[in-house]
Amino acid sequence: MNIQKIKNNLESSKGKVLKFKFNGARNQVEEFMGTIENTYNYVFLVKIQDDSKQIRSFSYADILTESLEIFDDK
Repeated sequence: MNIQKIKNNLESSKGKVLKFKFNGARNQVEEFMGTIENTYNYVFLVKIQDDSKQIRSFSYADILTESLEIFDDK
């Protein structure tokens, strides 16, 4: 899979509620629900589905290196 395919997949999933699993530094794993708000050349924005309404940004390389996993929540 390359970055362009990842970007196309994310653009088709805009607005859908998805489950995200982020493997951060020092083996910290963060799981959250959110929607893809927008995609740009190098990053995409995710709006977290909780009371904080926080928006986080990730790069397409995060998916390519498997630091970020995205699951369709069905």
